[in-house]
Amino acid sequence: MLRFALLFCLAGPVAAQTFTTENYDPGDDAGVLNPEELSLRGALDRMRYGETHPMMGVIGYGAAKEGNHAVAREIFDELSQQGDVQGMTWLSWMEDNGLGAPENPEAAAALDRRAMELGSEVAAFNHGLNLLRGRGVPMDQDAGRQAIRDAAAMGDTSAQHLIDNDYDLDSVTPDADNWKYEQRYF
Repeated sequence: MLRFALLFCLAGPVAAQTFTTENYDPGDDAGVLNPEELSLRGALDRMRYGETHPMMGVIGYGAAKEGNHAVAREIFDELSQQGDVQGMTWLSWMEDNGLGAPENPEAAAALDRRAMELGSEVAAFNHGLNLLRGRGVPMDQDAGRQAIRDAAAMGDTSAQHLIDNDYDLDSVTPDADNWKYEQRYF
């Protein structure tokens, strides 16, 4: 017990620290004494200073589902820039549905194509749908069906379902979304 007390006396005074990471500076000599760890703000602060981890996508998903679209976009954009295919897929979903910004099917399709090129079966399926519908890209039935077959070969069960249903898009998309996918002439 005496050694424990002596250790504190030798360590010197400990400065009080609040639980904010607002002024987080990873380059200062002392670091952050008590940074937030299990909060959205703490994760964002660390991400903004270049520290990301695989759970950032889950944090972004939670932010999107709670309606905090600005934060979700920031997270998914950062992950996308790092080449994270799940981040690209989620940002594509936000672009396609106009969550946190105006609807942008072209940006959504570009993200799907990029993630597909990096090996994502989900993105291959989504890009195939984009091509079959002509959403965000010129309509191309042959390329769309090939992307769907590629997604199925990688194990995407929705792609296989679409193939099994002779590429009937209503089999994988609720008819309530038909307005969104109809061809516009202006």
